[in-house]
Amino acid sequence: MKIKKSSHIRSVLKGISWRVVATTDTILVVLFITCLLGNCSIEDAIKIGASEFIIKLAIFYFHERFWLNYLGKQATTNKEIVKKSISWRLIATLTTFIISGIVLDSFDEVALYIALSELLTKFILFYIHEKIWLKLPLGKIRNFLFGKKNTI
Repeated sequence: MKIKKSSHIRSVLKGISWRVVATTDTILVVLFITCLLGNCSIEDAIKIGASEFIIKLAIFYFHERFWLNYLGKQATTNKEIVKKSISWRLIATLTTFIISGIVLDSFDEVALYIALSELLTKFILFYIHEKIWLKLPLGKIRNFLFGKKNTI
């Protein structure tokens, strides 16, 4: 019996769906933090969100492929998903801090508050996103999109 594995297409689609959720959260967090600190900027929020979408999509893909190779399968147990979520949050939070610092032209408390706020919101959202993707059977998306019988 052949074991089904996640394909590269599934990793890309999963990355895109995650980036839509995560970018929306990023824009809201940046807007909230900058407004709280008296310097509301939808422009900066969109710049940070758009930069993250592009940069983190690539990082997410490689993170996803690493975990698939490391585990030899999708993360399915709560323990595996939590470990995967923690490793992603460490990478993503550091990336958020760097991008925020570059866009805001200062690696100060604003960039730090943005990154730390995302640490909590994104950890929860990422865990839920992983659980939702586990409910999508391997092969069903590719069959739907491309009419093939291979796995996704």
